[in-house]
Amino acid sequence: MEKVRNFFADDSGNATEYGLIIALVSVAIIAGAQLLGGGLSTMFSNVGQGLTDKAGAMPAL
Repeated sequence: MEKVRNFFADDSGNATEYGLIIALVSVAIIAGAQLLGGGLSTMFSNVGQGLTDKAGAMPAL
């Protein structure tokens, strides 16, 4: 039991652990952005084209 308590109380590797966590989160963000990037670009293009079409159909004031 004492070894377990010492293991969790040990702060000597905190910088390394934080670095690994940041690296893993960064990889997840980059992978998610690449997976969603094409779909989001297409969606925004479609919305922009729809707005342009609607604006062209409106009567002039």
